[in-house]
Amino acid sequence: MKKLKGIFIFTAAVFLISFIYFISVYKTYEGHEEKETVFTEIGEGIGGIGLLALGLIYGRTALKLSLGKGALAERILPEIYDDVTLPLFKKVLRLLNKTHLHVGVAAIAVIVLHALFMGLGDQNLFLYLVLTLIAWQGLFGFFLSWQYSPKGLRKVSYFVHAQFVTGIMIGIFALFGHLLAGD
Repeated sequence: MKKLKGIFIFTAAVFLISFIYFISVYKTYEGHEEKETVFTEIGEGIGGIGLLALGLIYGRTALKLSLGKGALAERILPEIYDDVTLPLFKKVLRLLNKTHLHVGVAAIAVIVLHALFMGLGDQNLFLYLVLTLIAWQGLFGFFLSWQYSPKGLRKVSYFVHAQFVTGIMIGIFALFGHLLAGD
């Protein structure tokens, strides 16, 4: 319970700091003029796919947390639990675990394409923070799946890739970035 309280405090702090920054930049932010083109229409559709992919990735984590298996850090790691009593949850979790790598790679590609098709905002710090955190997650996810990763790097990668705080920051920064862009 103490760790969950820490997560809630962290979420509130990141949200508050982001909100203060958003308010301070909003009045002076010029943004970019949105033109209806084929690329922006494709970008909007791709953004929905990216949101779905992130929902699957973090839904997997939420499912593991709701099943209450092991310590908080162990529940976030990509393991298949054979002792889950509900067969439906067991099947869903097994499917999400098997597809996690592919959905993660697709999420990175789709989110980057969404940003490119919609147009990179010149002064939108939130956009660059989201792209940096997505690259961070992808890099350490790569080290987890790469067979030639040294054990020490793989151990650090588990810790870094499985952080809840990165997903929280991605969500908050994406929200304020879209608000700043006028979406």
